[in-house]
Amino acid sequence: MEIPSVYLERTVSQFAQLPGIGHKTAMRLVLHLLKREPSDVDAFANSLHDLVANIRYCHICHNICDSDTCSICSSPSRDHATICVVESIQDVMAIEATGQYKGVYHVLGGIISPMDGIGPQDLEIESLVGRVQQGGVREIILALSPTMEGDTTSFYIFRKIASHTELAITTLARGVAQNDQLQYTDELTLGRSIVDRQPFKS
Repeated sequence: MEIPSVYLERTVSQFAQLPGIGHKTAMRLVLHLLKREPSDVDAFANSLHDLVANIRYCHICHNICDSDTCSICSSPSRDHATICVVESIQDVMAIEATGQYKGVYHVLGGIISPMDGIGPQDLEIESLVGRVQQGGVREIILALSPTMEGDTTSFYIFRKIASHTELAITTLARGVAQNDQLQYTDELTLGRSIVDRQPFKS
């Protein structure tokens, strides 16, 4: 389909790069923006600019935040002796939505996947080991998606921290189906999996 404007074509191409957005959906979204008031479009564009310019990552757990430390890590009401290890920021949001977890997090930023060229050195694993070595941590919950890559990552982390005998290493109860993505698991199942977590078995 020929697009009659280079500006329209350029914007549609940018939208189409977003995950789950095809060319037709991108076109529909851009044409919708053209119908909005210029002030609305400016606010939309400014929010994207502010997001990229100002978003930060917590220096402790690597969750997104607006300052050096996220609201979870800085909260005195959270159990800082329990660390839930997750793949992504979406997983933090999914677990928080259950209302069942009161500890803190560690966001790896991915999982080990040789097919995608992602190794342990590309993830926030060493900083997790550092948190354990600092002391004060009683439990590590390996809350990674129950896929082959997720299990491989969990086993790698287990080997890195298993020497700390005072540390309980647990994983989610298998209410989360095999090969499911954690962020797409319903809140009830995910919440129950957190509550009924079990010792990690190597």
